[in-house]
Formats: sequence, C-alpha cells, structure tokens
Amino acid sequence: MALVALPVNNMANERKKTKSKKEISPATQGFGVPIAIAPHHFVVVIPRGSLQSVQIIEDLGMHAQGDESELLDRVILPRQVWSEIASPVKRMFNERLKAHNLKPSQWKVGENQVDRLLGKELCVLAWAIEDLEQEKVGTALRNWLALRPEERWWLFGVTAATVGGLNDRGRGWRVALRYALGDTPQPTIRKSRHVAKQSPGDIYDTLPLFQLENT
Repeated sequence: MALVALPVNNMANERKKTKSKKEISPATQGFGVPIAIAPHHFVVVIPRGSLQSVQIIEDLGMHAQGDESELLDRVILPRQVWSEIASPVKRMFNERLKAHNLKPSQWKVGENQVDRLLGKELCVLAWAIEDLEQEKVGTALRNWLALRPEERWWLFGVTAATVGGLNDRGRGWRVALRYALGDTPQPTIRKSRHVAKQSPGDIYDTLPLFQLENT
C-alpha cells in the first residue's frame, strides 16, 4: 500500500503554525508587568541626575482598598549603591523572564515597572543594603542571588508587615536583613534549585512565571 505524502507547501505551513504558537507570550511592560488595568506591581524611580537616590515604590493597583491605587514608599537607595546592583539584578530578572518566554527589559531614567514578585525580591536586597557599608554590598548581592525566589518572598512578607516603610529603616527585620546578607560571607553560590509549579491560587491573573507565591 503506497503512502500518501503531504505536499511540501502544506508541511511548511504546519511548521510555521507550530512555531508561531510557541512564540506567543503574554503582553508585558517593564520587567514582566502584565498589560492590564492597574496591576499590582512595583516601580523603580531612577532620576536623571547621576548622584540622586533611587526609590522603590509598591503600587497595590486594583487590589488596594477602595477605587484608587495605593502607593507604598518602600525604600530609597543611594545612587552608588544602586549602580553596583543594577546590572546583576537586571540580568537575573531577564533570565527569569526569558525562561518563560516573556520579554526582557532594561533600566532607564524615569519610572521602571517591575512585576509584583520580582519587586518584592528587589526590596529584600534594597532593605539589606540601604545602610550597608559600600565594601559589603557585593557580599549582600551574592547572598541574595543564592536565595530561592520563595525565600525572598517570605523575607519580604515578614519585613513589610512590620518595618516596610521609608521611616522604618534601622529597625527590626530591616536590621536583620542587613546582617544576614551583608555580614555573612558566602564564597560559593549554590546552584538554583528547581521549584515545582503550583496551580494558580491568586484571586487575579498572574503570569506563568509568577504562579509560585503562596502569600
């Protein structure tokens, strides 16, 4: 019995369709922020002046109480400290985004939008280094990179619940983060550990990359 061969053109069309399906990814802006009406996210404000401090703000979006978004000022970093962590943080964020077929981004002057979970992770690092000696910032960065995402989320939760505002620096968990990350040398960074995906439990849409949070 003779086999019926598909026309070459039809086979090429099928390959194009399959490829186009794989390349479809959720529309995002900044570092993984869904293009939606008032999403919960973070904003990193980078002034034009090279000596001006960088501010990190949490925007609760539609999930805040009431009809308007609630903005929470989380931390202000000296520019020289921000400059030391900006590139490694960007690289790590983009690796996470690319791994899930999401568009990478770059830091720019002005407001930089960051996904709510990546923003929480960034706050943990920022809180640890806001008052840290310059020579220890690299150590804190390496220790932060060695943490799993869910470990950073937990640290954000316990810190934000008690001392998460601009006027809370030098207190409670903010001090604990400084000592835990900045004063603990870790010459060998452990490899990233795989985290099993969980079904989405949030009350609002979340990108595939960020379906792991339990809080």
